[in-house]
Amino acid sequence: QVQLVESGGGLVQPGGSLRLSCAASGRIHSSSTMGWYRQAPGKERELVASIIGGGSTNYADSVQGRFTVSRDIAKNTVSLQMNSLKPEDTALYYCHAYIFPLHYWGKGTLVTVSS
Repeated sequence: QVQLVESGGGLVQPGGSLRLSCAASGRIHSSSTMGWYRQAPGKERELVASIIGGGSTNYADSVQGRFTVSRDIAKNTVSLQMNSLKPEDTALYYCHAYIFPLHYWGKGTLVTVSS
């Protein structure tokens, strides 16, 4: 059984930075996909960024150039560095892992961007 636990959310002013971390327990193959989704109030959950294995990354257009996803396979962690944050980045951020054929989710960490 895989468990994902997020940390690092909080309140930040527009233009600021935050770093989210996700610690995974259980068996996660190095070739699996991990990443981050977010859900803002009244909106559907959307992909923010993903990383396959330790290399290939994919970003939502809205965060391209501002967010960076990274993974430490040895430590079973995935992180999201968020820079130049905007109010529209406010959401509950979920850690995600796809280990064929199952999807796993963390409980989420809240990011609020406000002055």
